[in-house]
Amino acid sequence: MEWYVKVLKNYAVFEGRATRKEYWMFVLVNVIISIVFGIVEGLFGVGTWLSTLYSLAIIVPSLAVGARRLHDIGRSGWWQLIGLVPIVGAIILLIFYCTDSVEDNAYGPNPKAT
Repeated sequence: MEWYVKVLKNYAVFEGRATRKEYWMFVLVNVIISIVFGIVEGLFGVGTWLSTLYSLAIIVPSLAVGARRLHDIGRSGWWQLIGLVPIVGAIILLIFYCTDSVEDNAYGPNPKAT
């Protein structure tokens, strides 16, 4: 949970680097929260407004941590736009997000070294 809170504290910080663990723990907590919202919406028949509000609230932190993750492998945060290409873009982003950190680069020192 600490990784999720760390990302939310840096919700609009598009500078710096994020480790694989920080990124994937954020994604994991988002998936769990989304599943819980889906179950609650299904059980109580409240529509999808709860998960829609959550998705809108989390979009900026998701983009920010994605950009920082790409910085960690030496790529610009603009590479997230490749995700707009159907299927191939998502596969390329998945590979980028799973790639190990590179040494110090233009985006800052290696966060794994500290």
